[in-house]
Amino acid sequence: MQIRTDLALERMDEKNVHGSGIRSTIRGDAFRITDIRIDDDQSGQQIGKPKGRYLTLETSALSRFSDRYQEMAEEFAAELTSLLPKEGTVLVVGLGNRAITPDALGPRTAGKVLATRHLKSELQEGEADFLTSLRPVSVLTSGVLGQTGMETAEIVSAVCRKIEPAAVIAVDALACAALERLGTTIQMCDSGICPGSGVDNRRKELSQRTLGAPVIAVGVPTVVDLHTVVESLTEQSVPSDRPNLMVTPRDIDRLIDHAAGMISCGINLALHPELSFADAESL
Repeated sequence: MQIRTDLALERMDEKNVHGSGIRSTIRGDAFRITDIRIDDDQSGQQIGKPKGRYLTLETSALSRFSDRYQEMAEEFAAELTSLLPKEGTVLVVGLGNRAITPDALGPRTAGKVLATRHLKSELQEGEADFLTSLRPVSVLTSGVLGQTGMETAEIVSAVCRKIEPAAVIAVDALACAALERLGTTIQMCDSGICPGSGVDNRRKELSQRTLGAPVIAVGVPTVVDLHTVVESLTEQSVPSDRPNLMVTPRDIDRLIDHAAGMISCGINLALHPELSFADAESL
């Protein structure tokens, strides 16, 4: 039996892997942060993940307002900053389908990220010096294959060839195996992403190998498939001919809204440390 999940933490727990090229530490204040480091691709094969660093940020719920919202956004920003190059243009890509709520995290997040790459050419010298001093950031909402007729990787690759970003941040909805991780967990990693892999609809990967720039993937589990839930509870495989369903939280609309707001605020803080929390939250 192999559970269906995008989370490296769940893969590591499933395989009970410790050592052997895979190390993990726990820290955090506003979040419980598990920092998993996979030394090489061979070690990563144990849990089906490539070499890289995987950060899992856990909280009680992302769908509810927290009194520690500012601390959460700032802690998220600090962790994201540790994965980003210090300089250069960053391309933020919102993956997914805005028309399907559990898959709308990427587009909703991208819509709140501050785009700044155009400011230096659009504003005259001496005009709005603060704005022109911000890090160049481009934002793209790619849509899905059924809407565009193009693979997301093809679209993002073409944009990367044009603007040559120092890094790409790809935001997407994820799948998990444990019900308690739905809407309570954020994963970010520096190994890239294969959109749709968690729901058995794997598309072409977005990674440094395919785009020529480091890809930091950020996501929140919004769905779990029923077979995985049954298998994890009974420890028995469900026959493949049995009907399967994707399960999503009842408050998915609120979850997407709150999670997109918090992640976009954290991205803005990480890319533009000159901004105050109030500025980043208001965008």
